[in-house]
Amino acid sequence: MLRTSFILLPVLLAGTALAQTAVPPAASTTAPAVSGALFNQAKLDSLFTALESNHKLMGSLVLSRGGKVVYSRAIGLEQPGIPATTATRYRVGSISKTFTATLVMQLVEEGQLRLDAPIATWFPMLPNATKLTVDQLLHHRSGLHNFTNDPTYRQYMTQPKTQAEMLAIMARPAVDFEPGAKYAYSNTNYVLLGYLIEKVTKQPYAKVLQQRITGKLKLKDTYYGGRIGSQPHEAASFTWSGTAWQPEPETDMSIPGGAGAIVSTPADLARFMEGLYGGKLVKPATLQQMLTMQDTYGVGLMQMPFYGKQSFGHGGAIDAFRSMVGYFPAEQLTVAYCTNGSTYSPNDMVIGALSSYFGRPYRLPDFTTSAVTLTAAELAPYLGTYASSQLPLKISVTANGTTLLAQATGQNALPLTAKTNTQFVYEGAGIIMDFDAARHTFTLRQGGGTYLFTRE
Repeated sequence: MLRTSFILLPVLLAGTALAQTAVPPAASTTAPAVSGALFNQAKLDSLFTALESNHKLMGSLVLSRGGKVVYSRAIGLEQPGIPATTATRYRVGSISKTFTATLVMQLVEEGQLRLDAPIATWFPMLPNATKLTVDQLLHHRSGLHNFTNDPTYRQYMTQPKTQAEMLAIMARPAVDFEPGAKYAYSNTNYVLLGYLIEKVTKQPYAKVLQQRITGKLKLKDTYYGGRIGSQPHEAASFTWSGTAWQPEPETDMSIPGGAGAIVSTPADLARFMEGLYGGKLVKPATLQQMLTMQDTYGVGLMQMPFYGKQSFGHGGAIDAFRSMVGYFPAEQLTVAYCTNGSTYSPNDMVIGALSSYFGRPYRLPDFTTSAVTLTAAELAPYLGTYASSQLPLKISVTANGTTLLAQATGQNALPLTAKTNTQFVYEGAGIIMDFDAARHTFTLRQGGGTYLFTRE
């Protein structure tokens, strides 16, 4: 299933931004690093060791500077009982959008496609097709409803779908707004762009991807995905049950298409960004077009700041996979990660990696604090279905023995860790839930936002 990086928030696959988060003071008094000169590799190794030994995260990370890998590490499992390596391949979710946008812009450069072309040329069945343009799809300004937001999505996400079936699904809902009126992230836009590439080139997306990007850059571990295990070293995705990593159901890759069907490795993702910035895929003027932001989104690229430094890239989430790639032009640094299971925020993991690289003060997370164990009777007052006037989704709170579970509309149940008798957290997405049993409410804090939910 295509999901958001902030799992309980309604916007899906909006990417994983590296926020300018205040970092707690550490004992180190080192000056800011220049070009990674103060790279504290030992601290980064310690971070990964702590994450792995405490069952907080599985996956792989690469730091590459000037086209040379300066750090690479994989932890956790590739498949049940099989350890991950740096050769493990992961579904990268919405990072696929950057590949798709690059392919579209190549066709624009060649005169095979116009950004102002109405999509009625190819998809007359879609609402507003005569006034909706290719450019608006690229910038998420189409107004087309995001099909992955619908509750029915979970009912078919694991089953193969034809292009005709997907077009019917995407054409059914009313538009959310008129084309160009505003920005709203929608997977529908990039699934359509993937189909558009096929119509213009008269070739399958997978073949166009190979000819125009992966073949040019020799990305041998990057391709349009199929069933997991159909290619060597493909990772399954997992959720932590509280005692073990359990495999997740897998989305059928006929569904996400150009919005989220690519498989890759962090090393290949780094080479892709270096090739994009190095003029190997599009002209410099085209790259500048892609980097021009409209309401925080360019053409398949986002801004991702880290303190005073600026990177551009994209994040992704599909099933339990999380991924991010960001390129820092001034430093010629690329950071790329792929995770296939986490109870710790992958964004926080990348902040730790970049803090270690740039020599910034950074305190390793402390996982020694014991969680509170509550009885089933103590959890019972919190159970029920909750809704909020601030967010268009409901959250069902249930219990499995002594573990409280939270499940948002259209998403999987998340095991919560009790920090106190009333506060529960899910570290993988930075979720904090404070319950007030007397008022039948809880307050959700995540991503800087605070949301009040009331039991129905």
